[in-house]
Amino acid sequence: MAATTAPRKKIRLGDLLVEKGLITEDQLMQSLAAQKKTGQKLGRTLISKGLVTEEQMLELLSTQLQVPFIDLKQYNYDSETIQIIPETLARRYRVVSLKKNPDGSLLVGMADPTDIFAYDELSKQLKCHLHLAVARESEIMSTIDMVYRRTSEISDLAEELGDELAETDIDLQELVRGEDVANAPVVKLLQSIFEDAIQIGASDIHIEPDEKVLRIRTRVDGILQEQIMKEKRIANALVSRLKLMAGLNISERRIPQDGRFNIRVRDKSIDVRLSTMPIQNGESVVMRLLDQSGDALILDQLGMNPDLLTQFRKNIHRPHGMILVTGPTGSGKTTTLYAALSELNKAEKKIITVEDPVEYRLPRINQVQVNNKIGLDFATVLRSALRQDPDIVLVGEMRDQETTSIGLRASITGHLVLSTLHTNDAVSTVNRLIDMGAEGYLVATALRAVLAQRLVRKICKSCKTKYTPEKQETVWLYSLLGENADDATFYHGTGCPHCNNTGYSGRVGVFEFLEIDDELADDLRREDSAAFAKHAKASPSFKPFSRHAMEYATKGITSLEEVIRVTGMVEEDLDEHEFQLENKIS
Repeated sequence: MAATTAPRKKIRLGDLLVEKGLITEDQLMQSLAAQKKTGQKLGRTLISKGLVTEEQMLELLSTQLQVPFIDLKQYNYDSETIQIIPETLARRYRVVSLKKNPDGSLLVGMADPTDIFAYDELSKQLKCHLHLAVARESEIMSTIDMVYRRTSEISDLAEELGDELAETDIDLQELVRGEDVANAPVVKLLQSIFEDAIQIGASDIHIEPDEKVLRIRTRVDGILQEQIMKEKRIANALVSRLKLMAGLNISERRIPQDGRFNIRVRDKSIDVRLSTMPIQNGESVVMRLLDQSGDALILDQLGMNPDLLTQFRKNIHRPHGMILVTGPTGSGKTTTLYAALSELNKAEKKIITVEDPVEYRLPRINQVQVNNKIGLDFATVLRSALRQDPDIVLVGEMRDQETTSIGLRASITGHLVLSTLHTNDAVSTVNRLIDMGAEGYLVATALRAVLAQRLVRKICKSCKTKYTPEKQETVWLYSLLGENADDATFYHGTGCPHCNNTGYSGRVGVFEFLEIDDELADDLRREDSAAFAKHAKASPSFKPFSRHAMEYATKGITSLEEVIRVTGMVEEDLDEHEFQLENKIS
């Protein structure tokens, strides 16, 4: 790829856009006025106002300045080369260094290669000749977040804190409560841990003292990533500081404690739910990170196919009845329910939620936090909520017989009730309700639909390659696709800097939806679970997890390995197709 030397002469982006007829002079003047108020770059202002697309602007800059356009998602960069530019400069000027040439010059990708001030500052700091390329700003910032991890900074701060704790005259309580809190090593360490977690999109942070080391693990796309530190003695300081932030008792280390606090990291408001638990080598801390500053999710973003989305929408817009969203912890149940509430949240509807805890704050909705310590449990709050004249009630979880009974009865007295349940699939949900003491006739009358879900990781687009299934995976294919398995093409990620060498980036939901029709309702009234399961699986509208996930695999969205990991398969189903496979191979 031939890179071009950066232009020394300042080129005005607005004038270029006007000259090419992409915007008018009036639109330019209005955008310049808006730019002064927001402080954004002109290009970003024009894009946010919808006057030009990012692709139009990049194409114009590439052609006019005679610099190459680089798609960073497909560019296999080297992390060490990226870090040649200090992070502060990279973020300030939206720039990444991509290639170090034999003559010592650098190829750098910029969101705005017309910025002569950025060029001069970079040349001055790096003391080398620069060749420019243009790249999407969103991809530049994503690359910066991925590469400039805080791992080395965390290790350095942990070592610094360990040195302080080694001093015999340091009081731990004074250290975690120190007057100069902002500069305390323990606070700086926690700040780096949180910043690193937010940068890589982690959902949880685990702090786990082992016998000789301290493990800090972050959960990204459902999988834990681990950093090990030798300074195990810093664990108590970290835990004590976190307890103070959550308003917990720092002197009590024998029993589990739960708390929460809010922090602001990288211009994001993060709600942290903290749980401590005494273990053999100290106290384990797990923190769930909830981004309160993001836009509310909408149903169209969850990954449902159009037919399923239509079915689900039809049911949540019913005037009454119960709809359950089921799945294991971390499968996205709450996200789905909040997306449904966002769609239902209208001025003419009274909505009350009963949650433990309240995860996201929603305008106009009355959200109640359960507090068992003072007797404010699900059943008590739900009874009170029904006296508040609601149209829609969301119950965080059907945990016991009393809550389930109240919820079911509320759904047949003119209320729409949304809730969650921990079950493995949609069909087994009704068995769980009946096992919890709900009468079959009541479930048949109240329950409208069950949506069961999982989350599968998406293949990283930067390292996506074709994949030939192994023998055991081929068994799966024949069990689900039959002879069509021979024509299917599959992919996987080989691992690259874009995905932290995991081969995956991001997640998408897989669902199975069960609508209760007259035949299924009759089975429920008789409490005939065998007949219910048989009729549910035979329903033409029912599609199990495995088939939905397999559609993603055949479309190259996820890998066959991920489908197997997330959905699982009954062993007898595998045995049923093993013989057929052996005959085919032989």
